[in-house]
Amino acid sequence: MRSLPSRVMRPFCLSPSLLTHSSRHSFHSIPGSVSPSSRASLGFCTNLLIRRTPLLISNCGGGVTANPSSQVRWNRTKKAAVAEPDEKLTALRELFSKPGIGVDAYIIPSQDAHQSEFIAECYMRRAYISGFTGSAGTAVITKEKAALWTDGRYFLQAEKQLNYNWVLMRAGNPGVPTTSEWLNDVLPPGAKVGIDPFLFSFDAAEELKQAIAAKNHKLVYLYSLNLVDEIWKETRPKPPNKSIRVHDLKYAGMDASSKLSFLRSELLGAGSSAIVISMLDEIAWILNLRGGDVPHSPVTYAYLVVEIDGAKLFVDDSKVTPEVLNHLKEAGVELRPYDAILSEIESLAAKGAELWLDTSSVNAAIANTYKSACDRRLQSRATKTGRKGDTSNGSHDQSCGPSGVYRPSPISLAKAVKNKAELEGMQHSHLRKLIGVDVADKLFEFRSNQAGFVDTSFDTISGSGANGAIIHYKPEPESCSIVDQKKLFLLDSGAQYVDGTTDITRTVHFGEPTAREKECFTRVLQGHIAVDQAVFPENTPGFVLDAFARSSLWKIGLDYRHGTGHGVGAALNVHEGPQSISYRYGNLTSLQKGMIVSNEPGYYEDHAFGIRIENLLYVKEVDTPNRYGGIEYLGFEKLTFVPIQVSPLLDGSARQWLWNNTRPVAKQ
Repeated sequence: MRSLPSRVMRPFCLSPSLLTHSSRHSFHSIPGSVSPSSRASLGFCTNLLIRRTPLLISNCGGGVTANPSSQVRWNRTKKAAVAEPDEKLTALRELFSKPGIGVDAYIIPSQDAHQSEFIAECYMRRAYISGFTGSAGTAVITKEKAALWTDGRYFLQAEKQLNYNWVLMRAGNPGVPTTSEWLNDVLPPGAKVGIDPFLFSFDAAEELKQAIAAKNHKLVYLYSLNLVDEIWKETRPKPPNKSIRVHDLKYAGMDASSKLSFLRSELLGAGSSAIVISMLDEIAWILNLRGGDVPHSPVTYAYLVVEIDGAKLFVDDSKVTPEVLNHLKEAGVELRPYDAILSEIESLAAKGAELWLDTSSVNAAIANTYKSACDRRLQSRATKTGRKGDTSNGSHDQSCGPSGVYRPSPISLAKAVKNKAELEGMQHSHLRKLIGVDVADKLFEFRSNQAGFVDTSFDTISGSGANGAIIHYKPEPESCSIVDQKKLFLLDSGAQYVDGTTDITRTVHFGEPTAREKECFTRVLQGHIAVDQAVFPENTPGFVLDAFARSSLWKIGLDYRHGTGHGVGAALNVHEGPQSISYRYGNLTSLQKGMIVSNEPGYYEDHAFGIRIENLLYVKEVDTPNRYGGIEYLGFEKLTFVPIQVSPLLDGSARQWLWNNTRPVAKQ
């Protein structure tokens, strides 16, 4: 993000003694400016974002410690400690004993049927039942208890939003049980745990089923209804119905027919005859389509089935314009109703299709429908031939029927490695001028007047003082904080354009920062520089670089409760896999040329301030003087360049360091 210089908005002051002189990096100031007339009052509300990486509901240990909810709800009166009945919880529990349901507990995740991070309002079931509006979390309700799990980005927000009928579980902190561990502890043996199978990936459902089986609990798939929808009733928002548009070839870099040909070659290589694609950004990418069903993400609700000799898009046809219909016909794609996906899966299994399923993203309803249909086909053929199908070893007899191909989607990596047109679009979207102001509404107003603007890429985080420490909290107008000259101010914003997606964060102080704020900011900047200047051998997974960003903070016993970097789509989702830079070392995806990742270390002091510095980087080859083992070495190049605004608070040595480590601003 670019900004006009301002004497009022100065970059956060560095502690010169903490700067590492061997580092090379561009230090960027906060975008925006404040007029002299505004300087006296600075009385505008700030908005914070609900977003980022998917929730990891596990006890990974070694997390940042936090006090129990009962010890930190300092702003609530003792009278509130007596919980009043929650009407929504009461109504939901009444359904547990209804015919056809019969459960002792019900789990409500954050996701829609496509495992989306951002979802349409009508699918925000967990937010409706709990009151917690963060983007990541899982609610678990038994006949007597209600608990919500979320990660460190949302601890403070959840404390404020949950009422006293709920127990907050700080996922990942020492001593905090996982959802399955908690269920095994609070439910009597042999209990039934209900889920909506459309809202869980097949892998997640299987993991849950195995975990609760330790206490002889049974996982119950409720295919025909969602219990939250049953009590939401007429107040539930209508499903989105935004028109689909064609993503121009000059931005996509490859036509849909060529992408489908690539996919079919992958199918043949894997011994598969068809693939089910449920991730909305993957469908948008491979068909060169964009939509408006999901806030901040230019996608449409749909499924895609690609066979060797054809393809079918399952979507509400009222969203399909004549231009889109013609585009799909040229690519050989037929239309089917959105709700017909399960019947299509059954049909594919019945005719013996070896279906490719990415079970980490395809929902349990689809995967189980395929497995059941395959079993029926196997038994039918066995009956006709007088043979008994044996599936005791976990696989089918290939001569009798299909068993499926279970592996990651080939589209995920192909989409992550940007082609020339996509990289150019991302660069152009970052070079659009944005006149700086610090109010989220004004940012939207300026961006909406720019050529190619589609939407924001997430809700703008505009956090002053203690609100900046609530990493993704989004305050309501009546409770938002006031920006003043004595507090740190954090601004994280981004936009969707027809040719690219942006995401950038800056932190500044309008007055005189404290020594503590200076030291914390400087160490965050050191981590940002370390990642920015990293050079690493090919095939290096992103988690290897995560410690680069945290090392300076670790030296004084500090850390932050989120990953360091996420992938970014090209005019698609602001969060994209499979690559990431994170402490979650289970992701072994290597960083490859053409990938785009964010670099956003931070530090958040509860109830005091928050600091984050973010740029987007793309991976490129680095010319090193040596190539040990003949391998290629990679590094980063910024998509974001903002001119440095040197603070008068910096002494001579710090100014000299910044001057020596500043790169030229990219020309427009």
